[in-house]
Amino acid sequence: MKIAYIFPGQGAQYLGMGKDLYENSPQAKKIFDEADSFLGFSLTRLCFEGPFEELTKTENCQPAVLTASIAALVAFAHTYPDRKPSYVAGLSLGEYSALVAAGIINFHDAVTLVRKRGEFMEAAAKKNPGGMNCILGLEPDAVSLICRQTHCEVANLNCPGQVVISGTKEALEAATALATERGARRVISLDVSGAFHCSLMNEASLKLKAEIEKVVFNKPQYPLVSNVDAKEQESPEIIKGNLVKQVNSTTRWEASMRYLLQKGVEGFYEIGPGTVLKGLFKKIDPNAKVVNVGKWEEI
Repeated sequence: MKIAYIFPGQGAQYLGMGKDLYENSPQAKKIFDEADSFLGFSLTRLCFEGPFEELTKTENCQPAVLTASIAALVAFAHTYPDRKPSYVAGLSLGEYSALVAAGIINFHDAVTLVRKRGEFMEAAAKKNPGGMNCILGLEPDAVSLICRQTHCEVANLNCPGQVVISGTKEALEAATALATERGARRVISLDVSGAFHCSLMNEASLKLKAEIEKVVFNKPQYPLVSNVDAKEQESPEIIKGNLVKQVNSTTRWEASMRYLLQKGVEGFYEIGPGTVLKGLFKKIDPNAKVVNVGKWEEI
């Protein structure tokens, strides 16, 4: 049976994530200990004890979700050494976990990069204030038209009937009014610190490019499906380029998962905190088998 490892992104975090893995798996404990050493502060304590406001800050949240995901991965791999993936993928930030799973970069480089990625995105958000809204019940083409008319941008195409847009506060207000007028079932303002996956993040993208160029990228041991273009990528240079684009362009998660389904993937392991990706699959393909691997009892 073809299986894929899929990894969650920012928003999957919760207080106490990974604590049971840390206490039950020496392999997972090593990952948390290494993250603390690499970053120079106790990310472990932040994950387990909070405060939650600190954990949700972009520069903390990104390395925290990555570390909890890789801790789950190594605990799972140690328990089931023969359960190898046919493909790997990750939602936005989660693509860095997928890079580690595929042997493209090591954990040290991944956790260091995402810490910087978070800092760059947070700085860009302060310089160019904005936000993100989720529009429910309109087709992507209809939302794209609204974006063109209001100077917003499509940020996430995660599942059918749900399009996330980014922009300035004024642009989002105009887009919300138009979407409601044109039959949107609901428009939800997301609890994020900035307008991610749009041109307001251009500066963060450029800064990240300079950091990515310092890191050695290997050819994947397992094919990686990038959520920038929803294609299978093996070239380290293309993978690097997509990571840079990912910060300020649309995330195509639904298309990425449909690609895997077309390739004959029958089982998906959501490795990391939360069940966000399983929830998205209920709308992408309710028949897809998604198994959560984020807690010790799940392993």
